[in-house]
Amino acid sequence: MSNRAARARAVAFYLPQFHPVPENDGWWGPGFTEWTNTARARPLFRGHRQPDLPADLGFYDLRLPETRAAQAELAQHYGIEAFCYWHYWFGNGRRILDRPFNEVLRSGAPSLAFCLGWANQSWTGIWHGARNKILIEQQYPGPEDDEAHFEAVVDAFRDERYLRVDGRPVFYVFCPHELPNAAAFVDRWQDLARRAGLEGLYLVAEVSDLLGGGPTYQNVAEDGFDTGAYVRLPVDRSPREVALMRIRRKLRGGLETYPYSPTPVAFPEKRDPRLYQPVVYPNWDNTPRSGRTGLALTGASPENFQPHVRAAVERLADRPQSERLLWIKSWNEWAEGNHLEPDLTYGHGWLQAMQRELCRDT
Repeated sequence: MSNRAARARAVAFYLPQFHPVPENDGWWGPGFTEWTNTARARPLFRGHRQPDLPADLGFYDLRLPETRAAQAELAQHYGIEAFCYWHYWFGNGRRILDRPFNEVLRSGAPSLAFCLGWANQSWTGIWHGARNKILIEQQYPGPEDDEAHFEAVVDAFRDERYLRVDGRPVFYVFCPHELPNAAAFVDRWQDLARRAGLEGLYLVAEVSDLLGGGPTYQNVAEDGFDTGAYVRLPVDRSPREVALMRIRRKLRGGLETYPYSPTPVAFPEKRDPRLYQPVVYPNWDNTPRSGRTGLALTGASPENFQPHVRAAVERLADRPQSERLLWIKSWNEWAEGNHLEPDLTYGHGWLQAMQRELCRDT
């Protein structure tokens, strides 16, 4: 990346499910990782770009420090400031897929900044299209569990690499609407952070509105979160496009598809736009996981992705530099079709589109 300061702080969500664990071995067979579904994906309609396969980094294993170093080097080169590692705490100390991040924390390498995103959601059989099969249930046992959760991650908050806003470690909550009492959680964790000698936390609530039907969570300010990350897929949901989608769904055996829209996503109406930080998607296609019960965008490309990045950067321009967090979904969600990592079709194109807008002259 050039020496010019980035116009936004790009943070890419990072999926750790690229190494085998006993739970996945038991559910899906020995050696199951995210690559299993990625590699066996097949086109489900004419022009469907599957399988979507990695280029430079190959089918990596996140247990290898060399892999993590190569990812960080690539991200830094293109101006990604931090990875947001998905973090799984199901209650009562139940965790999974924490080895890659634990090794990053213990080893002190790579030097790339990071933060944690709590994926507080029950695990289902979505990887095999069995959405109603509960594998691990997300539980909220109460205040003592909140404290145990905080103690499990406070060492990460103290790491000099941890992403901060005005000195406060950033922590992302995936499903704030599922918390039994979001305001109480926020108050409790802020108090625990101050008691631990931190300046407090910068808490981010995901405001999910994937297809524009309305946010699942709207109490960002009321519950005490510092900001909301507004999540919406780049699709046109006009009556015309919905009608066309229904026709395509019949022709494609139930698969829901939309064209990837190069028009930037609008923030919710009648809400203070300063409550939100933008989330951008290179693409979405979760058919490697869900088959014909999934949803796929068509026509995604770095060229169509770039306007979304430009609009997101511009939305952040009037905020203090430290709060210009631009969330990217994702660094490596290969079986959901959203990744910045190089692929065999576009090479470094996704990363180059990001870099052009992060470094654009104003």
